[in-house]
Amino acid sequence: MTLAKRSAVYMLLVALLVLFLSPFGWLAITALKDVGELRALPIHWWPHHPTLSNFHGALTHIPYLAYARNSLTIAVIYSVLVTLASAWAGYGFARLEAPGKRFIFGLLLSTMMLPAVITLIPTYLVFAKLNLLNTYMPWVLWGLCGAPYLIFLFRQFFSNMPKELEEAAIVDGCGHIRIFWRIFLPQSWPVIATSMILSFSWTWGDYIAPALLLDSDRTTLAVKLATGYVNQHGAQLSNLVAAGAVMYVVPVLVLFLIMQRGFVSGISTSGLK
Repeated sequence: MTLAKRSAVYMLLVALLVLFLSPFGWLAITALKDVGELRALPIHWWPHHPTLSNFHGALTHIPYLAYARNSLTIAVIYSVLVTLASAWAGYGFARLEAPGKRFIFGLLLSTMMLPAVITLIPTYLVFAKLNLLNTYMPWVLWGLCGAPYLIFLFRQFFSNMPKELEEAAIVDGCGHIRIFWRIFLPQSWPVIATSMILSFSWTWGDYIAPALLLDSDRTTLAVKLATGYVNQHGAQLSNLVAAGAVMYVVPVLVLFLIMQRGFVSGISTSGLK
């Protein structure tokens, strides 16, 4: 690649980076403005008097850390369980033989085309009948059922592993459960990292399910960010919302920075090049 082409590619990447980061940048700038600057006309593109008091207000106006703990609990429970369940299901589809396996796998993938909003009312009714409303059991059950996309990732990864590993383990007397736990799962770190990042971000950022299934005390930070920052007249405090949203993004960014190498490798080695 010539220097001119390389420079053009870098310029394009920088332009895309600015485009993608601009919403978060504007959010961070808003979090540094006071109420007067938010209402000022013409718009203050940069705060004339930056303040960090909005972050303190975001933490104290609502029990921010308590709701963050609720979100973290749900996200960790779901991400761990769904990763293990999806890995086990993916192993079965990749390495075991059974009548109708391809049909069942195709049926599983077809569920990804079903909009989640269609299942909201049936889901609510099922959990209401089971007396599981206002508990975290729905996320436990969802996690134990696996996720179609994650099952697909694990299936693609396990399908590419050498057959000799499995055959050698069988000769040594290992069953499929032991083969999965001792050989296949430890080798699948890239897909595990991908699954953890995706499932954690899905649950951490989910608004609909907690708003539907949990009451105000046990709900998550996503719900309270949308509904909790109002003054005595019911008007939304946009500066506090922005500050709370900036802090809200931090756990997902930290998780991605920790697992980013495994995430990229997992995507590239799971049949999605």
